[in-house]
Amino acid sequence: MSESHLPASSAAPAARAAIAAGTPAFKRSNRALFFGGFSTFGLLYCIQPLMPVLSREFALSAAQSSWSLSISTAALAISLLVTSAISDRLGRKPLMVGALAAAAALTVLCAFAQNYAQLLLMRAALGVALGGMPAIAMAYLGEEIDPPSLGLSMGLYIAGSALGGMVGRMVVSLLSDFWSWRAALAAIGVMGLLAAAEFWRSLPASKNFVPSAEGWRALPTGLRRHFSDAGLPWLFCLAFLLMGCFVSVYNYIAYRLLAAPFELRQSTVGSIAVLYLIGIFSSVWAGRLADRLGRRGVLWIVLSVMLAGLLLTLANSLLVIVFGMALFTFGFFASHSIASSWVGRRARAPQALASACYLFFYYLGSSLVGSLSGLMWGRDGWPGVVAMLAFILAAALLIALRLRQLAPLGPRELALAPR
Repeated sequence: MSESHLPASSAAPAARAAIAAGTPAFKRSNRALFFGGFSTFGLLYCIQPLMPVLSREFALSAAQSSWSLSISTAALAISLLVTSAISDRLGRKPLMVGALAAAAALTVLCAFAQNYAQLLLMRAALGVALGGMPAIAMAYLGEEIDPPSLGLSMGLYIAGSALGGMVGRMVVSLLSDFWSWRAALAAIGVMGLLAAAEFWRSLPASKNFVPSAEGWRALPTGLRRHFSDAGLPWLFCLAFLLMGCFVSVYNYIAYRLLAAPFELRQSTVGSIAVLYLIGIFSSVWAGRLADRLGRRGVLWIVLSVMLAGLLLTLANSLLVIVFGMALFTFGFFASHSIASSWVGRRARAPQALASACYLFFYYLGSSLVGSLSGLMWGRDGWPGVVAMLAFILAAALLIALRLRQLAPLGPRELALAPR
C-alpha cells in the first residue's frame, strides 16, 4: 500500500537494495510485519467480542457498546494522517515499534478502568498510538520489498492481521467467560508487548527511506496528487465500504448468536473467530493471484464472494450462518489484500500519505458504518443489518467493476511509482 519516498528536495539513492523473495532479509521483514499486523489487529479488535459483556456490565445498548471499538478506529483514522507526515521526516521502524508498545501498554491499563468513560478514554488513546503502525508498515513494504514480491509480502502482513484478530477474539472470549473481561484485556496487552519486542528484533532497518524536508507543507500537495489520480480515490472509497461491512458483521453477529433461538455461550460465540484462519489463507492467496493475473481481474470476484457470504447469514441454520461467515471472511481479506497492494502500486510520493489516506477511510468506515449498523440492529435486528450492508457491498462491487477499466500507469508515471 505504499512505496519509496522521492521528495523534490532530495535525490533518490543511486541504487535500490530491494529485498527479494527467498533472502534472509525477506524472511525477517515478513516475520516482523506479520507480528506487527498480528498485534495491531489483536489490540484494536479484542474489544469486539466483549461488546455484549460491556452492555451488561455498564447497562449499554448495542450501539453504545460499539463505541468501545468505534472510538479507537476513529482516533486511529485521524492519527494516521499525522503520523504519516512524521514518518516521512523521522523514518519508519522507530515509530512502528513505539506505536505497538504504547498500544499494548494501554490495553493493559484498560483492564483497570473504573467506568465506561475511562475505558473509552483509554481506547481512544490506543487508537492514537496505533496510528504509528499501519500506514507506515505499508510504506516500509513499498520502499523495501522487490515489486514482484510485494503482493506476497502485503498478503502476509494482512495474514498477520487476520491471525491477530482471531487470537484476540478467542482469548478474550474464553477469559471473559471463565474469569472476567478485565483479565482478558490484561492478557491481550501482555501478548502485544511480546509481539512488539519480536517486531523490534526482526525488522531490518530501512535502506531506501529518504527523509522529506517538506514535512507538513507536503500534505496539501500530496493530497491533491493522490486524489487527482484516476484510481486511488476509488480505492480509498472501497476501503471505507469494505471495512465498514466487515466490522459490522463481527460486531453484531455475537448479539444474534447469544440470543434465542441459538443462545450460545460467550466462549462459543467467540470461537467463530477461528474463521479468521480463512482470512490468513485468502489474503496470501489473493496477493499471489493478483501478482500473476492482475488486480483488476480478481477484485470483483472476491467481492462477489463476500456479498454471497453476507446473504447466507440470514438463514436460521447455525451451520449455514457459519458457512456464510466463512465466505464473507474469505472475500473480505482477499479484497483488502488486493486493494491495499494496488494503492502501493499506483501511489507516487509522498507514499506514506497514500497509505494513510487508504487506512483513514478504512478505519473511518469501521467507526461510522460499525456504529450505524448498531442502530439498524436496535431497529430491525439482523435482517436490517444485512440489508444495509448488502447495499454497501453492492456499491463496492460497482467500484471494482469500474476499476477494471482503469488505465495502467504509463512509463513516466511508473518511473515515479514504487519499484
